[in-house]
Amino acid sequence: MTETAQKTSSERNYWLVAAGSALLAILGTLGALLWAGFISAPQANRQAAVHDTGSQVMPFDLPDTTHIFEMTESGGVMQVIADDPGNREQVALIQQHIQHEAMLFSSGDFSDPSSLHGAEMPGVRELSAEADQVKIGYQTLPNGAQLTFTAEELRLITAIHRWFGAQLSDHGSDATYR
Repeated sequence: MTETAQKTSSERNYWLVAAGSALLAILGTLGALLWAGFISAPQANRQAAVHDTGSQVMPFDLPDTTHIFEMTESGGVMQVIADDPGNREQVALIQQHIQHEAMLFSSGDFSDPSSLHGAEMPGVRELSAEADQVKIGYQTLPNGAQLTFTAEELRLITAIHRWFGAQLSDHGSDATYR
């Protein structure tokens, strides 16, 4: 082996050892942080995580209800309905919660869905900042309740659509699009 080849081989070995050591240090640090509880492993299934933590935000039973999202030209309609319309307790809990959410959303407070879906939920920043530009209407339904979101500005209509899309994705089988 020539002197140049030996030098190149030594340099390559040096960099492989250095890269391996750095990788081990990073993995060790992440493992220690995970073990200590400073970070958490991502949920294997985002929809399952939302489903499991939904009771912390919503007083009704998520498995016994369906969220329905309809995107319209001027915003959208969100309904939450009891799968069993005869379950008066679930219907009452849905109506109470959705009416409360309408009040919060109208003032730009989207903290409930953000606590469930994440602080960077698509559309929420825009809807919070310009809540006075979004009309929110509440309506009881025989089997639940609905909110109608209406805006004139295209960026806010798009924010509503993005927000609805994120909820549809996160709720999985507990939600549907109409």
